[in-house]
Amino acid sequence: MKKTIITIGLYANILTGAFAQINSTQYLFKKANSNTKPLSSQEYKLSSKPTTEGGFRKLKLEEVNIVSSYYNQEGNHSAVTGGIGSEKLIDFANSLDLKLSFIDRQERKHTITADASIDYYSSASSDKIDPRSVSSASMSDVHFYPTLSWSVKDDKKHTTFGSSFSYSTEWDYQSYGGNINFAKSSKDNNTELSLKLGAFFDTWSVILPYELRPDGYGSGAEGDNNIDFKRRNSYNMSIGVSQVINKRLQIMAVIEPSYQEGLLSTPYHRVYFTDGTLKVEKLPGTRAKLPVGLRASYFLGDRFIIRSFYRYYQDNWGMKAHTFSFEVPIKITSFVSITPHYRYNTQTAVKYFAPINSHKLDETYYTSDFDISDFRSAFWGAGVRIAPPDGVLGIKHWNTAELRYGHYNRSNGMVANIITLTAKFK
Repeated sequence: MKKTIITIGLYANILTGAFAQINSTQYLFKKANSNTKPLSSQEYKLSSKPTTEGGFRKLKLEEVNIVSSYYNQEGNHSAVTGGIGSEKLIDFANSLDLKLSFIDRQERKHTITADASIDYYSSASSDKIDPRSVSSASMSDVHFYPTLSWSVKDDKKHTTFGSSFSYSTEWDYQSYGGNINFAKSSKDNNTELSLKLGAFFDTWSVILPYELRPDGYGSGAEGDNNIDFKRRNSYNMSIGVSQVINKRLQIMAVIEPSYQEGLLSTPYHRVYFTDGTLKVEKLPGTRAKLPVGLRASYFLGDRFIIRSFYRYYQDNWGMKAHTFSFEVPIKITSFVSITPHYRYNTQTAVKYFAPINSHKLDETYYTSDFDISDFRSAFWGAGVRIAPPDGVLGIKHWNTAELRYGHYNRSNGMVANIITLTAKFK
């Protein structure tokens, strides 16, 4: 379900960079921030001292990250029922991240990362696709999305090259994707240019509201699969330039154009017209997006870091958006820190949006999905992180533990909360 993306997206736009240690443990956030790592090339460098003949270092388990989260939301603008009705949703997410590394004979560091994530969610609005059933196939489901990535870093040439492959499956779609990335830093490591190219190929089940299904058309439930399937392809690029201004200030500018084609509407979203006619949502088959962002990190002494972010977004559907966020990691003791954060977003509606009973029959495209309507939103909260020198609870290899809370609210009435617990073992 599209709504489950919020459980990741709430954090993806605000928690960019934080401490380097925080980034390495936050699975839910790091995918969106893979190009915002600190500039120091020495931070994670392994010893180049050979441990085998010929200067080749054996594969080493570098760290393990475990993330668990609970998310819930409430609202009254479900697109499944035409822009009204319950948006209640709960999501339990768990992920396991294994990072392995070795150094080759040219003293290049290779890193292999395997992520396995699984969500269980329950959605009241999805159950309204076919309210005749006591419980439809879409009311609850499991979302599984593993990722395997590899990168090689050459400190002598100041370059990093990598690639990744991902898979995702849910009750109404399957997705395969991958990306390649390259980064080049200056000799003093104060400037870095990064490039990332990605593509994702999705297959969607065309599940229709029960009252709009042709005779003999299936529901999409298990054992009732006489339905159509449609493609959706997404292509994205990210170009970033980061710069150390001085010992206290670092900045990064990034542009991330993307293009989508295929089934971009959701077939089980209902749309009610001015005369009471009911149809399924219809949107153009292509969409071009252009986000541009600027990040800044200021080190205010030994105990405070101020991290800020601004993003401007526009697309060819008519949406424009501004996002402002900041977080302030505060070091309480040598091994305890807190991180308050705040994010504000404002966006305009796509030109195809209108509330229930507002669309006219002569319109080519139409939607009553409030996710792409005009609204303002705020997301705020804080995290507490501990990294005792002797390990958490005295367990030597349990390097850090962090608990984070976030509250989200929109001007159109949606309210959500998320609690995330992370643990890193090294």
